[in-house]
Amino acid sequence: MARRGHTLPHSNLTLVVIHGPTADVRSHVAPLRSLKRYRLVCRAQSEAFSERAIRRVGAVLWESSTGLRPNWRLLRALAGGAPIVGYSADLETGASERSRNMGFLSHLAAPLNPVDVAHQIAVSTPGDMATRWQRACAPLTEYLGQVAVFSEMTRRVGASLAPGPVAEAIVDRAAAWLPAPSWSVVATDLVGAPALLASTQLPRGLERPVISFGAKVTRTGRGVGTRDLAGDDGREFAGPSAAAIAMPLQCRGLTIGAVVGVDACIASSRVPELPDSVRNALSLLFEPAALALDNASRMQRTQTLTVTDDLTQLFNSRYLSEVLHREGRRSVRTRRPLSLLFIDLDGFKEFNNTYGHQCGSRALVEAGAVIRNCVRATDVVARFGGDEFSVVLPDTGSGRAMAVADRVRTRLASHRFLASEGFNCRLTASAGVATLPELVPTVDRLLQAADDAMYRVKAQGKDGIQLADAVA
Repeated sequence: MARRGHTLPHSNLTLVVIHGPTADVRSHVAPLRSLKRYRLVCRAQSEAFSERAIRRVGAVLWESSTGLRPNWRLLRALAGGAPIVGYSADLETGASERSRNMGFLSHLAAPLNPVDVAHQIAVSTPGDMATRWQRACAPLTEYLGQVAVFSEMTRRVGASLAPGPVAEAIVDRAAAWLPAPSWSVVATDLVGAPALLASTQLPRGLERPVISFGAKVTRTGRGVGTRDLAGDDGREFAGPSAAAIAMPLQCRGLTIGAVVGVDACIASSRVPELPDSVRNALSLLFEPAALALDNASRMQRTQTLTVTDDLTQLFNSRYLSEVLHREGRRSVRTRRPLSLLFIDLDGFKEFNNTYGHQCGSRALVEAGAVIRNCVRATDVVARFGGDEFSVVLPDTGSGRAMAVADRVRTRLASHRFLASEGFNCRLTASAGVATLPELVPTVDRLLQAADDAMYRVKAQGKDGIQLADAVA
């Protein structure tokens, strides 16, 4: 509850609370009654539109937990352009989703927190990003410094050990607390490039400028605002105008990413800025989030190293074995086919002797990329060893698997290897195909059957595909 004497932005406005027939509306609005110079009007849903009009409406809150959908035409007329927000006293996790399904873009929990209401008004009040941040700073300074807010952030970001869900939790909390309609988290991916880990309500066309803006904050370690992302630092991006503000994610003395707020399609009249009080509060609030994201990213990199081939960045033979047994069990359980391709580059020893081992290594990387581009995202491509590759094709019978194998063979044969080195090298491949349970009764026999089929291609002149013989 706010302390007596504190006010929401835009004093002398009217806050309209429209409640259900059995609601304990007094307890719902009790925290708001401490606010001076702010008129509070409560109406039952059955009488919401039957009484006289209300002047200077600052926000309308509709109790969505009753399940009664509002007449949106009348509700918008009552609000007169002010924000319309769903709220409920339900503690269940589906309350906010139910509110959104009813058409509310925002959802609050009762008892209604004055700062939450102030946030909704600040975000939705006409004006650019710089103006809304200025109006929201006073309640934000008080709200962000509360222990409960810090605990909520720590709890949310600590619920997962994967970078994606951690970033989504950061975005979720930023969207709930801070006055910008769109939020994103930018951090480095597995290969060290800046990437968009999570975002909410980010319009198409703004991904690239948001990533670039977040990367700049990550490099400098300093929060910054911009009137328009399209003209940031003199660079022109193809996309809509958008004011933005970004804050670094810092832990262990390092900046590991950035949180970027965007006011899509609206450039600001001046650069959005944060006063020191809000900047310091956000720095403390985002520190556990940065630590959770950094830990999750480190764990992901460690896990990736154990299952990834160092050269090609495809999966390694260890992971291939795990996938085959997992998918084999699923194939038996669901009675869906599972196919395996075993691919060997033809004459690769001679290629190494001619161009050298460094060029040979680069050719293997290119071959792996060609194979990866020939299959679905759900298929697993692995480097088995040397110049041998395997592809696991779940839910794929022998006919489709042969078609994939032929596509791989054809594209490898037409690929110009080492073009960046000024060469025009050609390589062909031999491939064997085996399918469970159509041709092979157990997953343990799948790899051997595909390997045997590949060697039959080698014996017949190479550059071809072969289906494994049925095994009893």
